[in-house]
Amino acid sequence: MENKSTYRKPDRIFENAGTVNRENAYYVPLENVVNVNKQDIKTMVDSGRYFSIFAPRQCGKTTFLESVRSELHSDPTYAVLILSFQEYKNLEREEFYAQVEAELYEKLTGRLKEVRCEKTDIVSRFLKSHRLTNHLSLRKLFEELNRIIEFKKIVVFIDEFDGIPLSELENFLATLRTLYLKYKKIEQKALYSIGLVGIRNITKLIVGGVSPFNIADQVDLPPFSLKNVRELFLQYTAETNQPFSEAAVKKIYEETTGQPWLVNRLGTILTVDVKPGTTAPIEEQDVEEAIQMLLIERNTHFDNLYEKAKLYKETFVKIVFNGVKYSPDDEDQTWLEQYGLIKKKERKAVVANNIYKERYIETFFDEARVPEDLTAAAYLLPGDFLDMERILLDFEQYITRIGVSAFYREEKPYEKTGQFLLTAYLYRFAGSGGDLRYEVKSGLGRMDILLTYKGKKYVIETKVNRYENIDRILESGIAQLAGKYLTSESVDEGYLVIFDTRRAVGVMVEPRVHQLENKKVTSFIICIGREAGK
Repeated sequence: MENKSTYRKPDRIFENAGTVNRENAYYVPLENVVNVNKQDIKTMVDSGRYFSIFAPRQCGKTTFLESVRSELHSDPTYAVLILSFQEYKNLEREEFYAQVEAELYEKLTGRLKEVRCEKTDIVSRFLKSHRLTNHLSLRKLFEELNRIIEFKKIVVFIDEFDGIPLSELENFLATLRTLYLKYKKIEQKALYSIGLVGIRNITKLIVGGVSPFNIADQVDLPPFSLKNVRELFLQYTAETNQPFSEAAVKKIYEETTGQPWLVNRLGTILTVDVKPGTTAPIEEQDVEEAIQMLLIERNTHFDNLYEKAKLYKETFVKIVFNGVKYSPDDEDQTWLEQYGLIKKKERKAVVANNIYKERYIETFFDEARVPEDLTAAAYLLPGDFLDMERILLDFEQYITRIGVSAFYREEKPYEKTGQFLLTAYLYRFAGSGGDLRYEVKSGLGRMDILLTYKGKKYVIETKVNRYENIDRILESGIAQLAGKYLTSESVDEGYLVIFDTRRAVGVMVEPRVHQLENKKVTSFIICIGREAGK
């Protein structure tokens, strides 16, 4: 039924440029922000715990901290001080502690005055005489505050803790550890709880062979849940009378996996660019359009993440192509996870969401030096069929031209570079009339590459021959392709591409046709071994 309500201009926006101000932006509280014991932040603070909060940038951590402060400040016992080390990385020790002093003292005295603490004047006099110059003076500060202040609980959140000068990291963390252990069993203490917030897992920091902050609980800041996403858009609907269909909400959640910046940015695109000024509901197809607009958008969020993805390009590509077991001790995976580009899903490392996956893998496709004039029109057979055999033979020539360096790092061939380059090559055929998908879930497994052109499907499976007998790989690849993927996609013909590291690049191997019952598989062996003497 058509919605006949009148559209109303919204009072608020979808925030994607910093901390959320609830007066002018839509806001939902994050759910399930807990430690490994399922205790929430307030429970940890009430218990006097020290903890670290891990979250990539633009995931709502600053907004979350301010909401926790607001909740705790309903009790005048608490003085919650939010500091930020974002701009401190290159400071010398004395300047660093001077900046900490200025921010800490101002916020502490402000809160004590706000709750009319009877010790405010005594604390102010002490602060005027006590300068922060190093970690020892920091420890003495809180030891004296613990002596002066009774029945008040200071909670310190340090946002962007990664910005601490590296030279002071060990001393700072060791001081916090000393204070925690000294006052752990004392119920009445001024410095009651500390939370360090950053993109790194601070509890894993090793300095001088030990972790100086191993007394802290670890808390991961989760993305929006489906419920969060639904409630965010319901706030917009309440203001404007423009609804989001349930299918649209689920589509946004599935494509973003609840990443707050992406959710809010899509909210803006949908209501400002795709379907503005109307009560017509936002549907799933509108979300598809908004995603395509977002994928080609220039913004600092994508720019910053791209610079990080480039640093660990090989690992990122391998993860995109579903070849990596999640390893918490793998350095590349650790950094990609800390930047928010990947996450753990069951036992696999996967890209954090579909939008990041498509945005950055397409960017890397563009860097693969695939010929720009590669078009489907040059390979058309009667009936709008693609001459896939000729396409794959030309791909082999392309590999010969770019050389083997693209496949090697420290004498070892990349595990997934062949599949990546082939996907980048076939991506050129996904323009008008085409669609390319990789690592596609099917009813019987996961296909490597599925190219669709004018309604016709082309299924390509890839393998790498490192040490095994090539005939064994051929046999298993043909059985997998014919027995699973061709059947599930209801097609009779498929293609098997084996990247052979045991024969030198440039060695040509004729394609072979294999018939397995009513399924036809054409195999291509593309040699990527190093040339003699190289």
